[in-house]
Amino acid sequence: MMFSLKPFLPKTLFGRSLLIIVIPALLLQLIATYIFYDRHWDRMADQLAIGLVGEIEFVLDRLDSHPLLLEEDINSIATLSAQYFNIVLSFDKNKKTLDPNKLDGWRSKVAVKSLKKYLKAELGKSFSLKAAENDKWISVSVLTEHGVVTFTTAQRRVFNSSSYIFVLWMMGVSIALFSIAIIFMRNQIRPIRRLAVAADWFGKGRDVARFKPEGALEVRQAGHAFLTMRDRIKRQISQRTEMLAGVSHDLRTPLTRLKLELEMLDEKQAGPMAADILEMEKMIEGYLDFVRTEGQEEAELIQIKAVIDKVLADAKRQNIAIDVDFEGHAKDTMLWLRVNGLARALMNIIQNANHYAKKIKLSAYASLKDKEYVIMVEDDGPGIPSAQREDVFRPFYRVDASRNKKTGGVGLGLSIAQDVVHSHGGTIILDDSAMGGLCVKIILPL
Repeated sequence: MMFSLKPFLPKTLFGRSLLIIVIPALLLQLIATYIFYDRHWDRMADQLAIGLVGEIEFVLDRLDSHPLLLEEDINSIATLSAQYFNIVLSFDKNKKTLDPNKLDGWRSKVAVKSLKKYLKAELGKSFSLKAAENDKWISVSVLTEHGVVTFTTAQRRVFNSSSYIFVLWMMGVSIALFSIAIIFMRNQIRPIRRLAVAADWFGKGRDVARFKPEGALEVRQAGHAFLTMRDRIKRQISQRTEMLAGVSHDLRTPLTRLKLELEMLDEKQAGPMAADILEMEKMIEGYLDFVRTEGQEEAELIQIKAVIDKVLADAKRQNIAIDVDFEGHAKDTMLWLRVNGLARALMNIIQNANHYAKKIKLSAYASLKDKEYVIMVEDDGPGIPSAQREDVFRPFYRVDASRNKKTGGVGLGLSIAQDVVHSHGGTIILDDSAMGGLCVKIILPL
């Protein structure tokens, strides 16, 4: 299986754009730093170490040139060493062994790295080093035939701090440039994020009148295309709604005349025709319900329990008994809803269940993790075969192919419910119920 970096890459456009800027700059800095340290730092450290080792060798040669090594000779050499080399010299005739190396902190270890290398190569004598992290001095003790000679000098003699200043400046400039890049990238990403929010709101049936294309040329083009698409969709929905409303309204006029003519006939002759006219009236009511779901009802922020309570009150007036179960924070959740549309969709589902079942249960819960609100209507009826669960959402489709008015309406109930749920940016799913019948699950985004 091939290794993929995709799971580790940023998911947002801002993160990926920033990565495109950061990675080349970071690689450039790493390469420049490596070359700097390899060419400049090591070379400077070697030159400083060679100079100090040469001065130590010179002083040792002067000491060796005095066989008796009297006190005044030592003092004279120490004075010259301090005057010309800035090295403090101390001599212990009675000491015949060296103390162990004592290097505290990373700075001390870095400072003596090159010095230690050249002392081994040039001096030819045993030595030990002593340096502290917070101390500005470094000591080199050398074991000679006369005793232990200790050379003490400033750490700056072997440690080039300008290299670290260069690195700090480079890091500071990089951080400043990255900060400027982040500010500019945020300004470029903000119009894209606003366009995404506007598209999401429009998909959920909310008003996006305040959206204004802005940003780079390509982003503005996408924004104008979105506004054009929004207006075209609204115009198409409005035209279809007006057409269906007009057709349904025009059909009422001849039906009314037919009903008046039937009143003048005797009951035996009028009975079958009256039943047909009643069925046609139910179909027209179904068309009008379908039209009303595509009307221009504005979404409002409301507690969803209020909508469910309204549906339950309507069901109670129709003598439909429903068991209700709200889980967790389901009662307190606020959503942007088309109240009448969602109430009509829930009522259609409940009425469908009431046609075929004896027991109905409505349950609701909010999932903050998945950012969704779920409403489930379950029953103990015969259910719907799996093969037909997609078909029942088609307008005028009925599981009962005979369209018997005693077993339901004209086949628009679930179509209306699906349109309403989709207009809220949600989904509607049919599944098996734990009660033995059908479970209609409505999932709305939080």
